[in-house]
Amino acid sequence: MSLQLQPFRPRLLDALKGYDRAKFVADVSAGLTVGVVALPLAMAFAIASGVKPEQGIFTAIVAGFLISALGGSNVQIGGPAGAFIVIVYGIVERYGLTNLLISTALAGVLLFAMGALKLGALVRYIPVTIIIGFTNGIAVLIGLSQVKDLLGLEIAKLPADFFTQIGVLAAHANTFNPMALAIGLACLALVVVWPKSYTMPLDNIGWRHRLYRLAAHVPGTIVALVLATLATALLHLPVETIGSRFGGIPQSLPQLALPPFSWESAKQLVIPTITIALLGAIESLLCARVADNLIDAPRHDPNQELMAQGVANMVAPAFGGIPATGTIARTVTNVRSGAVTPIAGIVHALTLLAIVLVAAPLALHVPLAALAGILLFVAWNMGEWREFARLRHFSLPYRTILLGTFFLTVVFDLTVAVEVGLVLACVFFIYRMSTLFRVRPHDPAELPPGVQVFELFGSLFFGAVGKIEALPAQVGEGTRALVLEMHRLISLDTSGLDALEQLHRTLKKRGVALVLANVNEQPLSLMRRSGFDAVLGEDAIVPSVAAAFEHDSLNPAAPAR
Repeated sequence: MSLQLQPFRPRLLDALKGYDRAKFVADVSAGLTVGVVALPLAMAFAIASGVKPEQGIFTAIVAGFLISALGGSNVQIGGPAGAFIVIVYGIVERYGLTNLLISTALAGVLLFAMGALKLGALVRYIPVTIIIGFTNGIAVLIGLSQVKDLLGLEIAKLPADFFTQIGVLAAHANTFNPMALAIGLACLALVVVWPKSYTMPLDNIGWRHRLYRLAAHVPGTIVALVLATLATALLHLPVETIGSRFGGIPQSLPQLALPPFSWESAKQLVIPTITIALLGAIESLLCARVADNLIDAPRHDPNQELMAQGVANMVAPAFGGIPATGTIARTVTNVRSGAVTPIAGIVHALTLLAIVLVAAPLALHVPLAALAGILLFVAWNMGEWREFARLRHFSLPYRTILLGTFFLTVVFDLTVAVEVGLVLACVFFIYRMSTLFRVRPHDPAELPPGVQVFELFGSLFFGAVGKIEALPAQVGEGTRALVLEMHRLISLDTSGLDALEQLHRTLKKRGVALVLANVNEQPLSLMRRSGFDAVLGEDAIVPSVAAAFEHDSLNPAAPAR
């Protein structure tokens, strides 16, 4: 059988059929809005990741354009994401910026291959407990990483390790800058309160009211950033800014330059590459599913989305970009702003490009404390904190996986957390399925002499074979046949089949026949493919328990089997 690859067909091609002026106006309006929203987030994510702010903006432009143009979703917005902050910071600290770019490009190749091989649906098999656990863990780490800029601490570079970070922050607490804290908290409060102003009552209904309503629809992040920047520039506040730390933002896209590649360095980047690809796939497909629930349009194509994410992550590093994926906050903003097709995402990228070309010098006075306040808001919204309060309502395995993934993400890293979380999920699933498998004996008074009947429930797999291995001990003296009623046995694996074969051999030595009644399609197919049906004998697999009573082993004149 030949391997069927996913055809490369961007959702944009279908969206342009019947495209009209009304859709174009809606897409342009939404694209402009989300482009403005993306600007402070792109800079903040880049700075928190340990790279220059322009790298976040370039990622939002290049990757955002490609994800919208080539993706499998109508309204998803791509770019740098908060979930990548901790991962990127750790890679830069351990391997350096050049190797981050190489890892990102290699992750892009892996993502494209996953989509082409139609593996997009497999991402959905990751348990929700693991996703909640590492998402909340990443949110905590993002918040911790912003303490330095929020308090204005004089620390040259924060380490990547959780406990070391806390120690360094505590050691430099004496460098606290009250002005930075005031700016950060003011921006945080403004971002939190600003959306609520949409519904605040006003007495007058004239032009002031209309102006107020118009201003209220400006994103709170932009309002906070502009006000903080104006205050810092006009009042000459003694706080660190983008200009003082990075020297500003270039007023153009960087020259296309491929990062130097060698197999020696690539061998060292296997884990970072897999981490970026795995997180990018999870985040983008989760985001696409959120978008599907918000719009009345065909659902996203997960494989096409992964291929688009792959192309974006292969190309962005050539412009100095960092890993990109689907972003829930910007996608929701895009939908609520009226976006209809991927054109809105393309407009969002072009809007960011225009801002860079025209207004890059204004970024000199953006205080880092303001970006820290905005990121604290992002981290809070990113976490699903109510899940911790609800843990008491769930089982011990659920609590163990969620809390284990959370603490491992915070203390170690995402890769370890997901690996251990998946192992725990598999172990608990095996245990749960093994407990659901049951062997129930029938009442001897209702059976012919010399016959014992046991009914099997659930799945007979490697985790449940012990209950079959215990059956010989339950076979009494004088028993001539043991009947297994399999109507409620839904599946059988090779370990379960091996247990049945061993049961047959043990019973045969004792002169007891094994009869299987009412076997379902999947177990029967495995028995036939393995030859076990021939070992038992065709008349030993019967359609019902009643038919089993007619087996020749129950006929006194027949020889024992």
